[in-house]
Amino acid sequence: MSYTIQQVSIAGEDGYNTVDVQIENDRITAIAPQLPVSGTAIDGKNKLLLPGFVNAHTHSSEMWQRGLIRPVPLELWLAELYDFAPLDPEQVYLSALGTAVETLLSGGTSVVDHLVLIPGKEIETVAAAVMAYREIGIRAFVAPLIQDEALAAGIPTGGREVEQEAFFRSTNEILAMMADAVAQFHRPEEGISILVAPTGIQLCSDALFEGCIELSDRYNLCRHSHLLETKAQQQLAREKYDCSAVEHLKQIGYLSDRTSLAHCIWLSDNDIPILAETKSTVVHNPLSNLRLGSGIAPVLKYRQAGVNVSFGCDGSASNDSQDLLEAIKIGSILHTVTDSDYRQWITPRQAVEMASLGGATGLNMSDKIGSIAIGKKADLVLYDLTSLSLLPRTDPIGLLILGRPTQVVDSVWVNGKQIASCGKVTTINIEELRQKLFYFSQWETKQTSKTVTETEARYRTVMGL
Repeated sequence: MSYTIQQVSIAGEDGYNTVDVQIENDRITAIAPQLPVSGTAIDGKNKLLLPGFVNAHTHSSEMWQRGLIRPVPLELWLAELYDFAPLDPEQVYLSALGTAVETLLSGGTSVVDHLVLIPGKEIETVAAAVMAYREIGIRAFVAPLIQDEALAAGIPTGGREVEQEAFFRSTNEILAMMADAVAQFHRPEEGISILVAPTGIQLCSDALFEGCIELSDRYNLCRHSHLLETKAQQQLAREKYDCSAVEHLKQIGYLSDRTSLAHCIWLSDNDIPILAETKSTVVHNPLSNLRLGSGIAPVLKYRQAGVNVSFGCDGSASNDSQDLLEAIKIGSILHTVTDSDYRQWITPRQAVEMASLGGATGLNMSDKIGSIAIGKKADLVLYDLTSLSLLPRTDPIGLLILGRPTQVVDSVWVNGKQIASCGKVTTINIEELRQKLFYFSQWETKQTSKTVTETEARYRTVMGL
């Protein structure tokens, strides 16, 4: 398919330029005023064209517990989440569709799904998510969330002897499953990529990390993981390694320019140069970090040190939404209270670049997506500047990032294919999705987690509460 987006505003050096943008097959082929129409003409007047954002860290299946888990720290929140995680691949399929729709209609064209796996149905879980993302047409980076240690291992011991139960699968079995997932589903040329993604140092052995490094090198896969989301994880790293988690991950070779790390809240100033040196990417998830009381990531310090930073929504049970524009806004303005030097604060244009090119860089895709340039993949979002929430007319990007934009996405292209038009995703039946999400769920105000009850006393003791 070919498209010519006519008289559309794009960001220029200082202001905005009115141009035509041509898309042929999967790429941008021309950017200039008054181009001859090729293919379908799209009216871009009073609209803003931006590169698609990357939702660089989320967990799609958490949608089933959206709005349900009370405010508690991550370690207790996880215990409740896992007690009530979906056990049906159909639910995984539906929540992946829902995550994709919300991402697309808030400016995202790519999603990194750190996918929680159904025990005993790991490959079926991946297959369900992949099917959903293929159907909707979003660019998807499916990162099966793997661990080889039981949940209780993620809580520091405080120097006490604690007997840890064994995980139900061996490290080798998990790595064999990952190799199978890569063989079946890794199709980057078709918009579906598999990432190696151990959940984090708190629940993974060195053997699992090293196995993931080998898979990553063998198949040229990107790497993903949580890193020091909580103070408890910082304490646990010291117990396990007698050094920082960042130092340890560098020592075993996990950090690289293909590695993205979610959260990165409890790093020391000595850790930051290591991230810069290894060209690792930090994924900032501000809403989840606030919701769980995890803390505020030192994003301004990362940027000043030359560390690439992108944005993620995190899962719908720790953010309770997949509104990428909301995450970008909070993730930008939150840092005005962390550094009094206002010249270091994140501007709306910088936020757009972090969300697009920053996200692409973390996925080793900056030469293909993340900016509007001839030859790049056509992953683009068209915003309607006549929408009430973007009025009255001032600075379009300022309104988009600092305002409270609602229903402002007009059209979306991924890999040159238009998958949203007139504010609606066109590749699936949204009404049918709404009905199924309603049917598979029920009104619920309280659930009792046995694991939280068993875990809370130990957590409060080791954290001095």
